[in-house]
Amino acid sequence: MHFIPEALDQYTVQHSEDEPELLQALTRETYQKVLQPRMLSGHYQGRVLSIISKLIRPKTILELGTFTGYSALCLAEGLQKDGELHTIDINDELVAFQRRYFDQSEYGAQIHQHLGPALEIIPKLNLTFDLVFMDADKLNYINYFYKIIDKLNPGGVILSDNVLWSGKVIEPLDKNDISTKIVLDYNRLLKEDERLETVLLPIRDGLTVSIKK
Repeated sequence: MHFIPEALDQYTVQHSEDEPELLQALTRETYQKVLQPRMLSGHYQGRVLSIISKLIRPKTILELGTFTGYSALCLAEGLQKDGELHTIDINDELVAFQRRYFDQSEYGAQIHQHLGPALEIIPKLNLTFDLVFMDADKLNYINYFYKIIDKLNPGGVILSDNVLWSGKVIEPLDKNDISTKIVLDYNRLLKEDERLETVLLPIRDGLTVSIKK
């Protein structure tokens, strides 16, 4: 999803950091072999995730929604040397695919995969987090928020993807469109929760940065 003219979007990408070769290969294979490849974070958003992680220098990262592992690898670039990233997904068919790319990177030993419903897995993680990336099923965004907020360290950051929801957030709401209603409610929650300071960035399909006070 692009909200600026294509030529300007291309200029933005061309004047941002190059995409690492491993992620180029991951993108090619995802488009060749996996359904809904557009779910990838992609070159530009991946570099945004990478540079935010590098600014934060997290000891612990939680990712909700692994897909083929692209965003996890981007986020891992900012990990402290003894840090770890925990990524949760429900699709067992992609576990080996993810691991193959994780292990080709320098962060393989730091990335831990969890398979199953995130709402069940999050409470079992005996950890607190410096950075959380929310990119799973939108129907549970609010439920995920309430599971992670007490596990987020003071000064920790939640990155929430797809918060512009293909522009539907400013269109008349169809009463049967549950996903859009939840995205709207989630965006309002991030704005109004007094524990957070939030800014919504119009990057790709929308990326919110929320800092815990």
